[in-house]
Amino acid sequence: MKTDELIALLAHDATPVKRGMLPLRFVMFALIGALAAFIILVPWLGIRPDLAEAVTGSTFWMKAIYTSGLGIAGFALVERLSRPGAKAAVGWALTCFFAIVIVAIAGSQLMATPPEQVRDAVMGTTWDRCPWRILVLSLPGLAMILLAMRGFAPTRLTLAGAAAGLLAGGVAATIYGLHCAETAAPFVALWYSLGIILSAIAGAVLGPRVLRW
Repeated sequence: MKTDELIALLAHDATPVKRGMLPLRFVMFALIGALAAFIILVPWLGIRPDLAEAVTGSTFWMKAIYTSGLGIAGFALVERLSRPGAKAAVGWALTCFFAIVIVAIAGSQLMATPPEQVRDAVMGTTWDRCPWRILVLSLPGLAMILLAMRGFAPTRLTLAGAAAGLLAGGVAATIYGLHCAETAAPFVALWYSLGIILSAIAGAVLGPRVLRW
């Protein structure tokens, strides 16, 4: 069979991909990942008993906006890095923006914190568990997002995997906030960020293996 005939056969009955299919699919898988994280969280760690009161305070929303913001940045990166050669400037800009904001808030809080309370503000009481819990909660979402990305044509596989981990980690950290009572910005900036980074590292490691095509 000649090359031209093969190309014609492969293109027979081909239809254009709907414009919004790719972002819509990632939104769906991110929501499923959030639901999976919630289903794991409730019997494993439970919801904080004072949640109804906590949501009326600014510190709860500071944490939620930061973690969900990194999830949005991950979404922007995933959506672009799933396309060959597409630029991902918006996703990187959002990641830097949210990182700079939380560091600025954390620094401001530390400067206003008495020296004897600095350790508590940074370490809290769950510093040794928080990152690993976020990583565990992110794994179902990470797996689903990577599988969704396989259906497209990513070429920068390590970066694409890391972006999937950033999205899954941001979603998982937001769900974890329904349990965690730590609200100090230094704690969030350090240990929540580490949990999301661990998810991104897991994605970067899995990306070249799962996304290869």
